[in-house]
Amino acid sequence: MASNKLRIYLKAYDHALLDQSAKRIAEVAKKSGAEIAGPMPLPTKIKKYTVLRSVHVNKDAREQFEMRVHKRMVEIKNSSQKTISSLTAVNLPAGVGIEIKQA
Repeated sequence: MASNKLRIYLKAYDHALLDQSAKRIAEVAKKSGAEIAGPMPLPTKIKKYTVLRSVHVNKDAREQFEMRVHKRMVEIKNSSQKTISSLTAVNLPAGVGIEIKQA
């Protein structure tokens, strides 16, 4: 399985937790002997919601809320079976979504 490229995409609402997880994945991949590129920040998705404060009378009084989805990508070059098995053993905190694609 030499000369494979793995791309690991991470998503989270908390950017500090996301950076910590990306750094941990990069360290594990380096220890197993693979070359890594990243963690690279990807564009943050911002979802905005506008809510009326009062249901009937005050149409002008509104509140705005937003949710930010932060993303990072780690690319692993020359991955071996040892790299993949060590990556599956990594314990990520709750709130961090992970998606692994083979490029």
